[in-house]
Amino acid sequence: MMKKNDVLIIGAGPVGLMLANLLGQQGVNVLVVEKNDTLIDYPRAVGIDDEALRAMQTVGLVDEVLPHTIPDQKIYMINGDRQILSEVNPTTREFGWPRRNGFVQPMVDRVLLDGLKRFPNTSVRFCTEVVDLHEHEDGVVVTTECGEKLRASYVVSAEGGASATRTRLNISFDGETRPSCGLVIDVANDPIGTPHAVFGGDPKRSYASIALPHGIRRWEFTLFENEDPALVESDEFIYELLAPHVPDPTKLEFIRRRVYRHHARVAGQFRLGSVFLAGDAAHVMPVVAGQGWNSGIRDAFNLAWKLAAVIKGVCGDALLETYELERLGHVKQMVAVSLSMAKEMTDHDPVKAAERDRIAANRTPEEREAHRRQAFKPQPKFETGVVVQTPQPSFKTLPARDVPRMAGALFPQPRATNSEGVEMLLDDATGQGWRVLMWNNNPMAFLSAKHRAALEHLHARIVQVVPKAQLPWARRHAPEGVTLVGDLGGEGSLQAWFDARPVGAVILRPDHVVAAECLAQELDDMLARVLDVASFCLPQQ
Repeated sequence: MMKKNDVLIIGAGPVGLMLANLLGQQGVNVLVVEKNDTLIDYPRAVGIDDEALRAMQTVGLVDEVLPHTIPDQKIYMINGDRQILSEVNPTTREFGWPRRNGFVQPMVDRVLLDGLKRFPNTSVRFCTEVVDLHEHEDGVVVTTECGEKLRASYVVSAEGGASATRTRLNISFDGETRPSCGLVIDVANDPIGTPHAVFGGDPKRSYASIALPHGIRRWEFTLFENEDPALVESDEFIYELLAPHVPDPTKLEFIRRRVYRHHARVAGQFRLGSVFLAGDAAHVMPVVAGQGWNSGIRDAFNLAWKLAAVIKGVCGDALLETYELERLGHVKQMVAVSLSMAKEMTDHDPVKAAERDRIAANRTPEEREAHRRQAFKPQPKFETGVVVQTPQPSFKTLPARDVPRMAGALFPQPRATNSEGVEMLLDDATGQGWRVLMWNNNPMAFLSAKHRAALEHLHARIVQVVPKAQLPWARRHAPEGVTLVGDLGGEGSLQAWFDARPVGAVILRPDHVVAAECLAQELDDMLARVLDVASFCLPQQ
């Protein structure tokens, strides 16, 4: 009898490894299979964002990841005359971490792989290629190249843009592949030495020059359609490309040179039965916006808690339908933004490049500031799925103001304190998982016995946030089962967040998304609605 895994993940890339860590953390039995004999050792992605770092924090690996990053890495978009078209330099910390960071992907992938050693319920098998899979009543049977049969309740395809699983399932991969290739060159002992990244929209040949941790410099150049990709092996060609960028390209210490294609594609569906697509298997996008890798981490974060909830019997299978429902729209937005930026910076038509430069030169200070803040990057916000949308309340005790509702968006992560007054990031102070968080009030006073039992079944945290000055008093009066958090006040604090909105409580999902927001007295009814859309299953008494 074949051993049955809860989840089998195809592909030991960053998405598969992150998913395995998140599931392993939840006690789910996971097998990761990878056709290669080891992790891919060449850098592909070069940017990790604040949302991904928060996911690393959630899975307990952020301290191991940070040494391989350049926090707050600035980007300059320049034209062929080296004039700055725009600057990208967001320095705020809405989610607790720098919003833009350079990083070395193979080292972070290794952190994720080593992280699986913490869990006795996870394993990774290299040199294991999947050649077929079939769904049965109780799950999926996967066949490897040596004829071995592997069984799992669910399978996740995370084996990259050329996903054989997606092809076997006859799932479309709609979009475009650009006719020109890109050439990547990585060198050691960075000959430039500056910390930022430059994207050069030179109509003669577009390029990027990016500082990476540990003294690595990345260049990317457009190869024209009439140029043979085999030129990557020619030292003379490489020296000619790099001559305008360094004093002496013949003295560079080359790590690798690779040619890649620019794709912008999204799968027609992210789920078919018990098989899911995640990461590049579900979507690929141009590299200019630096969001391909990060989008895959969002997939893993969204899918992991849902799979764990269904496998443990906490929620019904209908919960899994919300994975595609929530991720597809945001992925399409990110692909569109990435494609637009790629076309803007790699257009080799001098007339179009001159028009781009003219538009950039005439931007208002407000427009330039929006670029600097990276306002062009769409934040995930779900209108449907495991979210409950509510209208603006009309009670007279609330000022009349049109404030965007936050259900479906990520909850911020300011610094706060635990119950003892020790300062830390909010997620560390509250603990991970489902959370009911209320400003000032004790949430227990607004919850029925039935819903307290439901929250206990979810292993949810019930959190009371008070100004730090109130902590000594609150510690003496907080009932058992309530987690106390001290607010530090000021700009970006939890008090500031609640003060700007007509709500006093939020229900947070394990991926830090606001499932619902409400007034204190509405909490019990709102929780009932959230449990309903999450297909919650209260165990029989």
